[in-house]
Amino acid sequence: VAASAQPRAIGLRGGWGVEASYQHSFGADFLQADLGLNTFDSVHGSVVYNFMIAQPSWTSRGEWGFYAGPGAAVGLGLGENSYFSLAVAGMVGLEYTFWFPLQLSLDVRPQVGIGFGGHGLHWGVMPSLGVRYKF
Repeated sequence: VAASAQPRAIGLRGGWGVEASYQHSFGADFLQADLGLNTFDSVHGSVVYNFMIAQPSWTSRGEWGFYAGPGAAVGLGLGENSYFSLAVAGMVGLEYTFWFPLQLSLDVRPQVGIGFGGHGLHWGVMPSLGVRYKF
């Protein structure tokens, strides 16, 4: 009950890079904003509105959740291969919120976009593991 009453979470997501991650709940659904580094020479950010699809009762303590939602992403390449990109993104994932204020998530974020500065049309799927503190 305490975990589901908390409207925000902050932490890290790791996959092809490292991202700072923030979530803000709107009932069962939530908005997630991430900002991070793909490699040492590119910065990216995304905002996704996730709909909580299901919250199965697999354990007596803690809370599971399946979610998915649409969003947008931007990227900025620095150095020799500098570029700017805009993309349509989505997210599908599974999270577990412990009975204390810790949340773990495993998700994928597919995106399709256009890059300016020589990159043209691009697409990708970024799987990641998230660790967040709920407050």
